[in-house]
Amino acid sequence: MPIKYLSQRAAQAIDVELMSPTGGGFSFDQLVELAGFSVAQAITKEFNCDKYPRILIFSGPGNNGLDGLVAARHLSHFGYQPKVYYPKRPDKAVNKGLMKQCTELEIPFVDTPESGLHNSDLIVDAIFGFSFSGDVRQPFVSAIEALKTTKLPIVSVDIPSAWDVEKGNVNEGFQPTMLVSLTAPKEGAKDFQGPYHYLGGRFISKQMDRKWGLNLPEFPGTDQCVKLENNRSTPTSTSTSGSSSTAAPTTDTKKNVGDKMDRHFMENVVSNSFA
Repeated sequence: MPIKYLSQRAAQAIDVELMSPTGGGFSFDQLVELAGFSVAQAITKEFNCDKYPRILIFSGPGNNGLDGLVAARHLSHFGYQPKVYYPKRPDKAVNKGLMKQCTELEIPFVDTPESGLHNSDLIVDAIFGFSFSGDVRQPFVSAIEALKTTKLPIVSVDIPSAWDVEKGNVNEGFQPTMLVSLTAPKEGAKDFQGPYHYLGGRFISKQMDRKWGLNLPEFPGTDQCVKLENNRSTPTSTSTSGSSSTAAPTTDTKKNVGDKMDRHFMENVVSNSFA
C-alpha cells in the first residue's frame, strides 16, 4: 500500500499525539532534535561533503526554523561548512539554546539571504513548515525570491516554503531538488517534482502507524531517514472529510477516546470519518 499523505489538520493532530503523555510521550525538544538530525542525514545521502561543503540554511521563526538550526549543528559535525540566515529569533529557551550551540561550533549567522548565496553550494529551506498560512512578509519575501532565482540545489524541510500545505505549488513558487518530509508527506508534496524525496523523523511507533493508517516504509538499519519511491500518481490522503480512504478506528482509538488529547483529535480532526 502507498504511503499516506497528510492534511494540515491531521499533521497537527499527530504532532499533538506525539507530545501527549497518553500518546507518543515525546517532548518538543526531542522531536525537533530528531527532525533536524534526519534532515542532516538525508543531505549526506545525496550531496557529498566534498562536492557540496558550503551549505546556507534559511531558518524561519517557527518549528521548521528550529529543525534547520539542529540540521546546521549536525552538518557541522559531519564535516560541512554551514551558515545560517535567521532574521526572526523568538525569545525562547529552545531558540537561544540552539543558537548558542551553533555559535559554539563557529557556525556563522549571515545578515541577508544574498550575503550567504555567493559562496554556497547548497541551500536548506527551513523557513515555513506545515502550519504556515497566509501571505509571506518581509524579511522572508526576499528569502523566497532568492530561492526562486538561485541555480543552487535546494533541500526543503517538510514542505517547500510558501507552498500551500494541502494544495501544493499553487503560487508558482520554487521547486526544490530534495524534499525531506517529516512524520509523513503532506498533501502539498504531491506537487514535488524533484529527484530526491526522503522521509525523516523516525518517531512514529508501529501502533501509531496502524492507528492513522500511514503505511510508513521501513527505515534501513540505524538510519533516521528513508528514500521514498515516486508514488505521486497513487498517493492516498489522511483527510478531515468523510473519505472512504481513511482507516477505520482501532481498538486503541476507541479505548483512549475519553482522554482529553485523544478527544481533541477525534472531535476536531477525524470526527466525520469515525462517526
